[in-house]
Amino acid sequence: MRIYIVLICLQVLLLNSTMQLNAQNPLIRNQFSADPTARVFGDRVYVYPSHDIIAKEGRGRVGWFCMEDYHVFSSANLTDWTDHGMIVHQDNVPWVKPNSYSMWAPDCFYFKGKYYFYFPSMPKDTSYTRGFTVGVAIADKPEGPFVPQPMPISNVRGIDPNVFIDKDGQAYLYWSQGNIYGAKLKENMVELASDPVVLGELPGKGLKEGPYLFERNGTYYLTYPHVENKIERLEYAIGNNPLGPFRVTGVIMDESPSGCWTNHHSIIQFKDQWYLFYHHNDYSPKFDKARSIRADSLFFNTDGTIQKVVPTLRGIGVTNAHTQIQIDRYSHISDKGASIAFLDTANRFQGWKTVLDAAGAWVQYNSVDFGKKKPASVTVRALSVNGGSLQIRIQGPYGPLLAEVPITAGNEWQLVKTSKLEFKPGMQNLVVTAMNNSQIEIDWVSFEQ
Repeated sequence: MRIYIVLICLQVLLLNSTMQLNAQNPLIRNQFSADPTARVFGDRVYVYPSHDIIAKEGRGRVGWFCMEDYHVFSSANLTDWTDHGMIVHQDNVPWVKPNSYSMWAPDCFYFKGKYYFYFPSMPKDTSYTRGFTVGVAIADKPEGPFVPQPMPISNVRGIDPNVFIDKDGQAYLYWSQGNIYGAKLKENMVELASDPVVLGELPGKGLKEGPYLFERNGTYYLTYPHVENKIERLEYAIGNNPLGPFRVTGVIMDESPSGCWTNHHSIIQFKDQWYLFYHHNDYSPKFDKARSIRADSLFFNTDGTIQKVVPTLRGIGVTNAHTQIQIDRYSHISDKGASIAFLDTANRFQGWKTVLDAAGAWVQYNSVDFGKKKPASVTVRALSVNGGSLQIRIQGPYGPLLAEVPITAGNEWQLVKTSKLEFKPGMQNLVVTAMNNSQIEIDWVSFEQ
């Protein structure tokens, strides 16, 4: 057993790699990701999502969810995300059924010097339990390496594990299997300390899954996806005890307007602001089993109820003016003459472009930090078959002018730079406007020192 554990650790270390990702929504822009559990460890936010891959013959069930491993991502500023690489793979977990491709929504929690990573999958020993159960992998650091335990947690049947530790130090495990269940955990964090109970007073009709519990000002919030009609929306119930009873209180996020069947979420407070992490099928608009994680700010009313979160493309975090500002992740867009499209439909991970095809059409991108020093120039990566002109403003479509950028006619992408630049220091909302009726496609904007 000792040699086996050492081999696992070595393999995880070799497979792990650190990659820097600059993102808005979706947060992760080089792979599919779903079911994000965000946690604050120290001065960083760590996100533990599941990892969607496209099933093929002999590799999962074609047309269905397919997941074989987990990555972990972290950020100190909610803008620059580091991929710490793979932390757990189905082939390295002793109890998981080989080639089951069922590494669904996970969670991770810190307790007494260790990080406990909880994940569901299908066991190879069907006499142990039918369907899904939940296992644990343990690490000394939030990014691993994680060592899977040889057996799953006894007496747990279901998916979507979630862990909560109350103020008195008692740990609880939650999961879903038709209903939502909860139980106390022993101090070793890998065994139940009480029999599972069904968390009642929740909607009886429609699928409920993905429980996530947190506490604020003495109130316990049980949040969960629920199919009220045909697809999931995020709802919550409140109570005075980690195991309820809970009273259904409201909706956190409505059903996806594009029809993505699932949603799965977590809620954290980081540097005095609350955030909702969730997922959508941004990179796969016609196939909702390949999803991408997002985040938006979340706010409470004075009575403790949650204000409904409206999904955005801009997401969270501050963008440095000297990076490539992806204005297609807009905060606001004009009603006419402005749209968003993939740069390459054959490789959607290349991202999107902004298309302006009418005079006065504009797109606004908020929270750009210009710092204190005036940039030397601004560069726009653009394409316009007939040529045209752009204006870059701040604060709004009619705000102060920073620069005018002429775009030469052509069939190829070009980098257009101008040093004729006004400057406003500090945090600004950036607006790019078309000055004629020629179609202009814009990849990014960057201000250079």
